[in-house]
Amino acid sequence: MYSFASDYLEGACPEVLEELVRTNTLQTPGYGLDLFCDAAADKIRSVIEKEDVDVHFITGGTPANVLAMCLLRPYEAVICVDSGHINVHETGAVEATGHKILAVPGTDGKISAQAIRSICLQHTDEHMVHPKMVFLSEATEYGTIYTKKELEEIRKACDENGLYLYLDGARIANAMCAEGNDLTLSEIARLTDIFYIGGTKNGALLGEAMVICHPDLKPNFRFLIKQHCSMLAKGRIIGVQFNKLFENDLYLKNAENANRMAQTIKKALLKNGYEMFIDSPTNQIFPILDDALVEELRKDYEFLTWSKYDDTHTVIRLVCSWATNKEAVQGFCEKIERYTR
Repeated sequence: MYSFASDYLEGACPEVLEELVRTNTLQTPGYGLDLFCDAAADKIRSVIEKEDVDVHFITGGTPANVLAMCLLRPYEAVICVDSGHINVHETGAVEATGHKILAVPGTDGKISAQAIRSICLQHTDEHMVHPKMVFLSEATEYGTIYTKKELEEIRKACDENGLYLYLDGARIANAMCAEGNDLTLSEIARLTDIFYIGGTKNGALLGEAMVICHPDLKPNFRFLIKQHCSMLAKGRIIGVQFNKLFENDLYLKNAENANRMAQTIKKALLKNGYEMFIDSPTNQIFPILDDALVEELRKDYEFLTWSKYDDTHTVIRLVCSWATNKEAVQGFCEKIERYTR
């Protein structure tokens, strides 16, 4: 049984694991105040071409999202596309902090500048929550990506309404490597106020790198990290991993494999007459399959049932990772071909 259920099913990529072993007995200060975290932060600053940013290493994606929302005042809210991760898949973690999510309809998992402006116009006085932050993901929950033009338009809408722009980058490397992408990490750092670079889904055992660009959001962030149980005593564990991931483009190479494997499956599905529910260029694909084929595939593969398409068809989600191998992908494609014949 091979799983295409997610991209965090394996441990760490070999290079990261070897580095963790190599540095294992070195003694360092705790709580992210070590030479590995410092070196990783410097490498990230170099890649995004901004020296005036704060970099913090967080245990996971949900803690990172919660910490970003905790930068808001109690009466302030976050605008999010209705399919956004914080709105659907985080068990009310943001609402548990006391901040309301203002969900708006999106297109292919993406929020638009017009939707942001519209929600701001609807919240006019102190009897309503005050919109203060926009949340988006790159890549989105549907595996789609924002263009540079779209992100610039969102940035403009945020500036017009005094909103911070926060980007969930759990799969940001997959977006950077996707066909048709015209954004760089440097441009994302320029256009957002705070974002994180995902490690958990791209070759690390755990951990994300939070990058704070806006000066008003920087002070005392470590207090928030500690208060919300996201500060590892052995913080060097995350620092070692990101220091390695940002060496010799390993971070991008991991994502390239994940994207390439997913797109290979996508091409095989299209070749055999199947359609995509969403045209995703990253490591998540969403084919529409007849129910009989879905059951046949489940004999050998694990994957997520995304939604029912009609009475006889289902949308499934297939996800590839840095570790997905050609043999598994070839076997999946061959099974599709045999069924189709």
